[in-house]
Amino acid sequence: MMAWILATLASGPARKALGLLLAAITIALFLLNLRRAGERAGRLAARISTSERTHEIQRQMLDAASRRPRSRDDLLDRLRGGEF
Repeated sequence: MMAWILATLASGPARKALGLLLAAITIALFLLNLRRAGERAGRLAARISTSERTHEIQRQMLDAASRRPRSRDDLLDRLRGGEF
């Protein structure tokens, strides 16, 4: 069986067909790898976008917390002064 495969591959047209088949498989694998890399990059971009949005919201919450009244007296002063 192995001898028959080697004898068949020794012929010109079979060798050429095998070369074309290997080239086609190589190109197909390359394109699939590019697609997978693109999907991975897209997921990473979405994760970064979500992370940036989350950090922005957290920063706004910290800013708001830093401006809150410290005590009930401060709250009353702000309410009387019309700052709310």
